[in-house]
Amino acid sequence: MPARIQGTRQRAAAVAVAASRTVTEQRPQSRPTTILIVDDEDVCRITMKWFLANFGFIVAPARSAEDALAQFDPETHDIIVTDNDMPGLTGAELAHVIKLRSPSTPVIMYTGLPPADTSCLDALIHKPAHLLQLKEAIDQVRGQRSEGEEAGPRDH
Repeated sequence: MPARIQGTRQRAAAVAVAASRTVTEQRPQSRPTTILIVDDEDVCRITMKWFLANFGFIVAPARSAEDALAQFDPETHDIIVTDNDMPGLTGAELAHVIKLRSPSTPVIMYTGLPPADTSCLDALIHKPAHLLQLKEAIDQVRGQRSEGEEAGPRDH
């Protein structure tokens, strides 16, 4: 095997090892992060679920705030991602109830119609926004949660 190809493979292997160490060091938890996604629009909910599952998250979908509240378990769900404009309870109302049940559970709102009161949100992402912005917000609240920080909503 030519030395150039062998050297390239060795560098690629070294990069892969370094990347896996970085992921492991950032993620001291023993189980994957579970995200409860709440959106009444099937296309949005399914797309978010598919996108986040590709990053190794376990994703539980809910069609409404009421469905999300029935499913929500702070021991199971690490993060809530919700739309705001839904039939029945809004995403903002859902966030208030989640924070009453579990103040340390981060709530991220991914919506085109943000509420006036964002006091119960840990992050707010205005649609249309690339799903990578959602992933970045999830990574930020995961870091804050593991450090025990409390912060107000961050606009993305």
